[in-house]
Amino acid sequence: MTTTVHAPTSQPTAAPELDLDTRLALADAAMNVRLDHAQLTFAVNTAHLPDTPVKQLAPRTAPPYGPAPVAGALASIFLDALRIIDTRGWTRSTLRDNNGAVCAYGALRAAATSRHQADDACVLLLDVIQQRYQADTVPSWNDGQTSVEPIRWALATAHNHAATRGI
Repeated sequence: MTTTVHAPTSQPTAAPELDLDTRLALADAAMNVRLDHAQLTFAVNTAHLPDTPVKQLAPRTAPPYGPAPVAGALASIFLDALRIIDTRGWTRSTLRDNNGAVCAYGALRAAATSRHQADDACVLLLDVIQQRYQADTVPSWNDGQTSVEPIRWALATAHNHAATRGI
């Protein structure tokens, strides 16, 4: 007896491509199975441990890095310079205008008790400015600004640096 085998007349159909929602649902179901298995494994592996509560640690009363820095004379100059600019106003291209407004360097000179102290403050301020901007001097940088906000930022940042160093 001969057996005749007929070749299939149509190609086997491929599985339909799953849409995003279906793939997400399948991934969620698979993840739930894995999490249930992990939870059961953890329960089995820790069943022999006693059920004692975990001891709560007392919060620290002092920071681990020491006391807060004390602001020195240089740090206070930057705060005074900020106050001077806020009360008198800010200007460009001159140390002080006819209305009393001052530039960044003029505010430092007005806040300092000596020329030496103003120069030290100007050096620190220039270091702060050069971290964010390209500038050769404080006056040239001041003249290139269009609002007082960068000036206020630089003075406040210089104050923070000086206070952190205790100078």
